[in-house]
Amino acid sequence: MCGIAGWVAYGRDLEAERERVERMTATMRLRGPDDGGVWIGGPAALGHRRLAVIDVGGGRQPMTSPDGQVVLSYSGEIYNFQELREQLRSHGHQFRTRSDTEVVLAAYLQWPEDFAARLNGMYAFAVWDARSQQLLLVRDRLGIKPLYYYPTADGLLFGSEPKAILANPLAEAVIDGDGLCELLTFAKMPGHATFRGMYEVRPGEIVHLRRGGLSRAAYWNLQAREHTADAAATATAVRELLEDVVARQLVSDVALGTLLSGGLDSSAITALAQRSLVSSRGEPVRSFTVDFTGYTENFTTDAFRATPDAPYAAECSRALGTDHRTVVLDSAQLVRPEVRRAVLRARDLPYGAGEMDISLHLLFRAVREHSTVVLSGEAADEVFGGYPWFHDSAAVNAGTFPWMAALGGSSSGGFVSPELTARLDLDGYAAQHYRDAVAEVPRLPGESAAQRRAREVCYLHLTRFVPILLDRKDRMSMATGLEVRVPFCDHRLVDYVFNVPWSIKSADGREKSLLRAAVADMLPASVAQRRKAPYPSTTDPAYARALAGQATTLLDAPAELIHVDAVRELLRRPPDAMTRAERVRLEAALALWTWVREYDVRVES
Repeated sequence: MCGIAGWVAYGRDLEAERERVERMTATMRLRGPDDGGVWIGGPAALGHRRLAVIDVGGGRQPMTSPDGQVVLSYSGEIYNFQELREQLRSHGHQFRTRSDTEVVLAAYLQWPEDFAARLNGMYAFAVWDARSQQLLLVRDRLGIKPLYYYPTADGLLFGSEPKAILANPLAEAVIDGDGLCELLTFAKMPGHATFRGMYEVRPGEIVHLRRGGLSRAAYWNLQAREHTADAAATATAVRELLEDVVARQLVSDVALGTLLSGGLDSSAITALAQRSLVSSRGEPVRSFTVDFTGYTENFTTDAFRATPDAPYAAECSRALGTDHRTVVLDSAQLVRPEVRRAVLRARDLPYGAGEMDISLHLLFRAVREHSTVVLSGEAADEVFGGYPWFHDSAAVNAGTFPWMAALGGSSSGGFVSPELTARLDLDGYAAQHYRDAVAEVPRLPGESAAQRRAREVCYLHLTRFVPILLDRKDRMSMATGLEVRVPFCDHRLVDYVFNVPWSIKSADGREKSLLRAAVADMLPASVAQRRKAPYPSTTDPAYARALAGQATTLLDAPAELIHVDAVRELLRRPPDAMTRAERVRLEAALALWTWVREYDVRVES
């Protein structure tokens, strides 16, 4: 896994701008701590920072074709690279390394029109073809790996993260009304990058830059297909797909593990990984769980969490025989200002996950001491229907994103200026975004209204909710030099399950019925039947007290951005009386104000 950056400026020789290119590339150092390089040729410059996972001694980048005319800067993993390499050898290609990077480069040379459609993996990369003076920016089908671009008068800038682009003086850190709406509503609009003038390569998309201009083309979209298999055959097909997906994603030349919460999703991935590793290498998988000091011992149920993770993770590990570690975090770690700042710098944007972002960052940092690669159960809820609101008819039929109906649509929560909120028309923005998303949903002739709505809800989660979680996972992991793989985002699995009728996905009347049917035989019954529990959050009052202390900086914020009076009123109360909802919203406001200052953002709403 790596970080990439680059610049194309037609009519210029960017060798004169090497220092700026190197500065852009250096911002990706945390994503790629093992190596780095810059290639410049006339109007094109490509930079690369490497986290070595496959062919540690080879695969340096940017990588050039044998004739030097095509250059690749690549981030990600191609899980079918070994099969592709054999196909390419049959076409006469010779390989100097064992890396998947070289396979991607050869695939472009052999199949320039459809090479991306042949890739199975998580990736984001840039190809410069000097023969046609063309740049291609390519992103994987689900958007697991990030890639941004910023058109300029004579070309564009690009990078794995906005910070790479903002390191070039041509890019300005400006946020307008649309950008603020994007930050304050809990839905990801594909292609938007919050900063004015900056864009994301959409999942499953190729961006072409030529002298004549820029164009975009999708090479993959979710498609509606008739599903004819019964429940038993469908569960068998899902099991076979998962076995293949996990086996592919265990390919690594460095230490590998799994994230194990003790829930159905992560336990299924861990069980499959354990079987595969014991069979192929004769060794157990390493598994990791996060916990907080006193959390399990003093656990109390709430609307979302019926049980703590650690006991179930330990039970699952014992049953499977994994090499297990529990990472215990305390409030002293969570409240460090330098950690909060590192999280903000990792994300580049003030998304308001607050303490959960911080704990995830600390978890990944601890895991990195033992493993370079881990597999995660992320996205199973979106693929298989795991959230409570999937089964709440009011949320499903609310005429907006179901999670917004269930959780509330804005992260501002009264701590962002009410004048700003009213001027932005967040409700109108979210409503238009929702209508645009529903209009994209593929249809199947003959579907009933209920079937059509079930398909819409699944599509909304896969295209507007999953990207938020994947971005969070990518930024927090890559900031620690850890590669997190997400088997449930394999496009073959997603495409198959997307077309399974809701009656099969919810056959036992519970969340993720289909996944449970496919994997329950591998897991302890208590784990297989456990009710979904979200990622844990500390309940230590010391954290709320520390947050209240840090939030006093909001009292100096401009009134046109932060609702200072509301913050002041909250801070007058004992911190221990702060509700979790208030804490989350306060953290969102604190992140916004800190981001505006640290990134020197100009707000033009």
